[in-house]
Parts: sequence; C-alpha cells; structure tokens
Amino acid sequence: MVQAYRFALDPNTTQERALRSHCGAARAAYNWAVGWVTASWWQRRAEESYGVPEAALTERRPWSLPSLRKAFNEAKRTDPRFTAWWGENSKEAYNTGLANASAAFDNYAKSKNGKRRGKRMGAPRFKSKRKARLSCRFTTGTIRVDADGRHVTLPRLGAIRTQEPTHKLLGHIQAGTARILSATVRHERGRWFASFQVEVKREIIRVTRPDVAVGIDLGVKTLAVMADSTGEIRTVANPGHYDRARKELRRASRVVARRQGPDRRTGQQPSRRWEKANAARNRVHYRVANLREDALHKLTTAVAAEYGTIVVEDLNVAGMLRSQRMARRIADAGFGEIRRQLDYKARQRHGTRLVVADRWYPSSKTCSGCGAVKAKLPLHVRTYECDACGLVIDRDDNAARNLAALAATCMTGTGVAGDQDAAPVASKPRGADQKSRATRTRRKAEAGRAGGATLPQQRQTEARDRTQTEVLTLW
Repeated sequence: MVQAYRFALDPNTTQERALRSHCGAARAAYNWAVGWVTASWWQRRAEESYGVPEAALTERRPWSLPSLRKAFNEAKRTDPRFTAWWGENSKEAYNTGLANASAAFDNYAKSKNGKRRGKRMGAPRFKSKRKARLSCRFTTGTIRVDADGRHVTLPRLGAIRTQEPTHKLLGHIQAGTARILSATVRHERGRWFASFQVEVKREIIRVTRPDVAVGIDLGVKTLAVMADSTGEIRTVANPGHYDRARKELRRASRVVARRQGPDRRTGQQPSRRWEKANAARNRVHYRVANLREDALHKLTTAVAAEYGTIVVEDLNVAGMLRSQRMARRIADAGFGEIRRQLDYKARQRHGTRLVVADRWYPSSKTCSGCGAVKAKLPLHVRTYECDACGLVIDRDDNAARNLAALAATCMTGTGVAGDQDAAPVASKPRGADQKSRATRTRRKAEAGRAGGATLPQQRQTEARDRTQTEVLTLW
C-alpha cells in the first residue's frame, strides 16, 4: 500500500531561505506556464476580432507536462525573469509548478466538457506571492531518511534536522519493506513539514469482532452514536475544541485589531507588534486543529480495528455548511474527515467493509423495531415515538440501529482491501421509495423530461450542449 509519513522540520536560517526559494521557484514556473498557454488564447481572440479566418489563426499552445517542460527549458536561458537565478534551485522545484499548471488546465478542460464532477472550474489564474501556499515536491535525486533517525536529506537542500524521530519509517526502509516514492515540503502555520510518499508492505490486521456490524450516526451535540448488530450502543461526546478556544481567540483577535496591521490600499506595512500578536493568534488556531485531528484519528482507528462492517451515512456536508446557525459546529465536528479516515483505515489496514447509506435513506424516520417510516420528523424532536408499535427511543440511537441493520441487507460490493467498489450504496428500506409531494419545481422538471419543455428551455439546453463541445473556448 502507498501511505504518507509526515515529519516536522527544524531548518536553520540558511536552509529555511533555501526552502522558501524552492517554493518560490515552483510558483514562478506555474505562473510562467499559465501565461505561456493563455497568451495563445488571447492572440486568437485578437485575430478573430480582425476577421482572420479559422484556418489562419494562431495555433493553441499545448499544456501537457512534456510540452511545458520543453518550452520552459528553452525560455529559462533567454527569459530575463529566470536567467539570473534559475540555477540556484533544484529542477524539481520548477517541475512542481509545471505539473500543477498542467493538472489545472486538464481540470478546466474536463469541467468545461462536463467530464468532471463538482463545481464548474474556471481557467487557471496566476498565483499571488502573498497568498500562495509554500510547497515543493521532489521525485528524483537524493531523497532519504538518515540513519541517525533525526535528519532527512532532500535534493539541493541537504540534510535537514527533524523535530521528531523518524525511526518508524527508518525501520521499514532498513527491513526492506518500504520504498520512498517522493517527498513534499510544505509550510503550514509557521512550521515546515516534509511528507514522504512511501510504498509499504503491510499485513492485514484482523479486527477484534469480525462478525459484528456497527452503524454510526454523526451529530453536533453528540459527535457519534454507534450501535452494533448485537444491540450495544456507545456514545462519543463532541469535544468541541473550537468552542473551548473561542474565548482565547476573541482575546487574541482583539489584540491584533489594536495593532498597526498591513493595508494594501495605502501600502502600509505591519508593525512588529502586529506580527507578534498575529503569530500568537495563529498558534491558537494551530492547537485547535491539532486537537481536532488527534481526536478524529483516535476515534476512527478504534472503530476500524474493532468491527468487521461499518455503516455510515452519505451526508451533504457542503450543503450543511450553508446553515448560518450550525456551520461553525459542523465544521468543527469534521464529518467529512471521519468518513475519509474510516474509508482507508477499514479497507487498507484491516480489509473490512465500509457501507455508505444512500443520502436519502430515512435512518431517523424509520422505526428500528417494526420498520415503519414517519412522514415527517423535525430536528427539534429528539425522541422517536413509533405510531405503529409504540417504541420510544432516542432519535440518534434509533438512527444508529437502523444503520447497523442496513449492513445485513446491503450485498453490493465485497468491501475488501483493494476493491474499487468497496463502498457500496445501500438500498432503500420499506416505504422510503415513495414519491414525495409534487412541488412546482418538480412538476416543471417532470414536464421537461416528458417532452413538454418550453421553447426557452429547449434553447438553453441546446446552448449548453454547444458550449460543452467546445473544449477551449475562453470565458
């Protein structure tokens, strides 16, 4: 399996200057690639405005990584922006920026053609020196973990001391069960980190209860309610790390607001006292992020190591974050991170199955005793009362029981490590496939599918289809 080992670095002044230089070189190469490709686009637009025929227009420049490498190697020796300093950094720094630019153009083209899921992506733009994240990736050269267990060696940067021992990765390498594929250095919250992408040979660890399935219902007040197939229910309280630190953050933010900060309109530079106060506030945010990450890793590791089948919900976290009242608490809980960690830990470490319930599966509205489904169940109702069998149970406990029972009925996919379809989608239970009340929007959509679309709707559809067929039409 391929996994990452991340270590905090402790560079000296010279090494930190070299790290920043490499990351800046990656940003400069990215900006050059974006400008080089888009220049041909603007040239074509200018020629089209003068009535130049299509066959005589300037040819669009390719954005594949080999093409960008070849063009950059020719430009770096003649372009005055690179001739004076391009030899100070490793070639991997420039390759990082070119690879990122190539991937950005690919994502833009796929999104424009409708081949990429998610929000529509725009054309790549230049990266700002003030806002760009400092990052650089090394794939060739001397990349190793030193034998003393306290240093890592990177191309052109040499040996850099780490703030924590590297014996865990070093032991795998010395035993011949690991091979380093690449290394990435990144600056986050005032510290430098080195992440090694390593191919590791690991044995599947057998779980404690392989025949038991567990359903996990995530929430805000209670982070997780876990009910297994044996009837046992566990509750994990929400630690609320951000809420605990809000008082300290308010105090730190007040201090920052009373200092002389930067102003882009007037060109005012921040004072030393502002930089010191801002660094103190960032340390509070950094501690909260570390506490949240540690708590989620402990929870997901314990669950993945105990149960043979794990059932979670397909929550619309992006939509939930639009709520003005609950966005802060939902973001602090980390619902998406819990599912991501359970996915790779269950499949790759233990070879168990992860079942993802359908987004519209009524786990809270379904009675865990008789299977009756309620038509409505508002969020403020925290106790489930069944009208059919009279069952009275906590709302979250009822949802967790329904998710645990869903594992027995879901037979799609094997869920073993290495299976591409290891996260099957659960089927709908009794009564959940009934059509909801027809609304005005729903009736219009059904009329359009039935051939009753109006003329403006047909024109919009035809225009959208024509737009998707043009891969490189400028915005």
